[in-house]
Amino acid sequence: MTELTSQTVTAYFTTYFFDYLIDIGSYVINANQRIFWLYLISAFVLGYIAYRQLATVTPPNYFRYLFNPKIWCHPSAKHDYAIFLINKIFKLAGVTVSLVLMAPIAIGLSGVIEQWLGTSPLLNTPLWLVGVTFTTILFVFDDFTRFLAHYLLHKVPFLWEFHKVHHSAKVLTPMTIYRSHPVESLFFATRMASTQGVAVGVSYYLFGATLEMQTILGANIFVFLFNIMGSNLRHSHVWLSWGDNIEQVLISPAQHQIHHSNQPIHFDANFGSALAIWDRLFGCHIRASSVVNPDKIAFGISKNNDEHTSLLEIYAMPLVLSCRVIISSSKRILRRNK
Repeated sequence: MTELTSQTVTAYFTTYFFDYLIDIGSYVINANQRIFWLYLISAFVLGYIAYRQLATVTPPNYFRYLFNPKIWCHPSAKHDYAIFLINKIFKLAGVTVSLVLMAPIAIGLSGVIEQWLGTSPLLNTPLWLVGVTFTTILFVFDDFTRFLAHYLLHKVPFLWEFHKVHHSAKVLTPMTIYRSHPVESLFFATRMASTQGVAVGVSYYLFGATLEMQTILGANIFVFLFNIMGSNLRHSHVWLSWGDNIEQVLISPAQHQIHHSNQPIHFDANFGSALAIWDRLFGCHIRASSVVNPDKIAFGISKNNDEHTSLLEIYAMPLVLSCRVIISSSKRILRRNK
């Protein structure tokens, strides 16, 4: 019996390990992931164009510039790689949230709207128009709630302690997108499930069950276009600006690098993912042209911040500091109510 149990446990962990490796490997072949191979190639090409415009050295040094060991082998970058691997273990929690929340929200919301407004007059809308409208609703609503969640992560002290992990990166690489505390990841998983539930619920009421997202290689067409336009350069040292006019509508990679700047003048700016209109509405929009010397930008929480210098600190410190924030806030509330 002991031998059978031992074999069973060994087989379980072996299967889990191989599934884990397959899941990690799928990131470069899945168009819904930021580091999809085609997005990486497009970032490489766009990065070269930006390099030719800004670099003072000859173009053949682009490889040395792009794959600078001081960046890719920096302790902060090594933390990014480790966090990516470790956080995959916590992925199940986010998947569970999505499964539990999305369908009930969609079905419940659709039913409530129908009770309030009656049968939708758009049920006979042509399928192509349904697809375009549903895809647009999903993208715009997702982008807005992503902006709002990001805004709250900065503005709510309790949440900021977890988001600090992402901003503690001293160098930026495409893997920095995965640098997040599991609590923040769960927060975003809840946001995504709720957002998709609402978008599907509204669209289901409007058009019925004939919902089909317009995709390229399995990804929302707008998300695909966003990623193919150099999204991986957002977390890099390659300065790619779209120019003032386009940056009034879309967040460029350079604008996101401003968001990661450790200079106070850049704090709490450019929260948006794809659309810049939310930042403009909230008064936190900064164009890339406002930065005189982009090559001088340094990244991190602040110039004097030394937190999150080890994996233990990255995972444990937010839990401790967030508890302190809650206790401190609770004490202030109690003092006011006395």
